[in-house]
Amino acid sequence: MALFYPTVYRDRITDITPDLLHDMGVRGLLLDVDNTLTTHGSQYLSDDVAAWLHTMQEAGFLMTVVSNSWEWRVAPFAKRIGLRHTSLSCKPLPFGFLRGARRMGLKRKECVAIGDQVFTDILGANLCGVPCIQLQPILLETGKPILALKRKLERYFYKRKEGKK
Repeated sequence: MALFYPTVYRDRITDITPDLLHDMGVRGLLLDVDNTLTTHGSQYLSDDVAAWLHTMQEAGFLMTVVSNSWEWRVAPFAKRIGLRHTSLSCKPLPFGFLRGARRMGLKRKECVAIGDQVFTDILGANLCGVPCIQLQPILLETGKPILALKRKLERYFYKRKEGKK
């Protein structure tokens, strides 16, 4: 059951501070895209997320995008924000996380996966041995039955998060 729980919970990506990451021993960030950096399917960042990315770069953190989305969706987004990326990462399998850590020249324990979904981002990071930070989704997806079912099942884990902030 511990596989479904993150190392840390935060509401938004902008709630993650360099101090928190330094305390965790983190040097690299493995970032999900949809509902973590931007809304599902969007190619644009909000000003506060853009400022957060700049703050993380200034603090010396390496970053890469690790997404299950298609290359045509992830590549232009990653290019726009100046980060390398891995698309079709097959999360919760460890391949994308391992590739991201290797590209940054870091060990798994020096990285943190940041994402919004329990059954992909959190489970995948835990299976891979990467610490993880779970966020609330920026905007819940509509019209996608599989995502709606996953979000319904995730509520169980959100209800049990007390004391893990």
